[in-house]
Amino acid sequence: MRAESKLARRMWHQLEPVHAVLYFSPQANDAAAALGYDMTSRWPSYFAYRTAPLGAAGARLATAAYYSFSPATVAEHVPAVWDVASPEKVLRTRLEAIDQTYRHLLGDRVAGSDVTEAAELARRAAQSVTVGGRPFAAANLDLPWPDEPHLALWHAATVLREHRGDGHLAALAAAELDPCEALVSFAAIGAAPVANFAGRGWSEQEWAEATERLAARGLVDAAGQATERGRELRDQVERMTDDLAAEPWRLLGEERAGRLAQLASPFLGAVFEAGLLPMTSTLGIATVRVPD
Repeated sequence: MRAESKLARRMWHQLEPVHAVLYFSPQANDAAAALGYDMTSRWPSYFAYRTAPLGAAGARLATAAYYSFSPATVAEHVPAVWDVASPEKVLRTRLEAIDQTYRHLLGDRVAGSDVTEAAELARRAAQSVTVGGRPFAAANLDLPWPDEPHLALWHAATVLREHRGDGHLAALAAAELDPCEALVSFAAIGAAPVANFAGRGWSEQEWAEATERLAARGLVDAAGQATERGRELRDQVERMTDDLAAEPWRLLGEERAGRLAQLASPFLGAVFEAGLLPMTSTLGIATVRVPD
């Protein structure tokens, strides 16, 4: 694996939690509830917060952008989320929620010179990305940059993680893995338990049919576990994802990326110390290792 691709993966590990706290913090949940979203499930606020940069997207656009969620699950929430609050209102609220979240987690440290430097480096990386075929990254880049450094850092982390995510979908398509197969094959290598993918909305029958299709390709065995060929294909997906995510880190450079990781570590540490993120996610950050 190329050095810049390895760097892309390391920086994803560093910055993904900085962004993802939006979907789990009490402050963000309270803000979504105040807008009128039903918080008995995490999905209404998730779809509102994450989809809002796309504007008042309909079900098909959202399904295309999310890829691995079942169309039925997406349609259950989108476009209904815009009946509760407009995308513009959601965007204002999510930024206010992140502001409250990080002020709660870090206190006065959000105003430190280190945060200003981190925001400048992260913004430089985020603004360097090309957006062809990357709707989530492009939509977030079209938004105004927040003035306050801790919010600019979060916004840059959002652009960078969506840039990587958009590229990951391209890698899945290149591997000829349809949306449900993408999840089945990922669970098959032990990235996360099958139960963790239930929120994506695929029925037991759809999951079983996807497993059968993968088995016919020799990618999973009779027990639904990845074969050697299946693991190789998932390794290919991860390598391509890293390669496609390398652009901003190649341009920023190893030294400045390392400095950004160092400066952003208080944000990362605060999120983990507060226990805000699930112990086992469906991203495979802690479980998937990519061979050189």
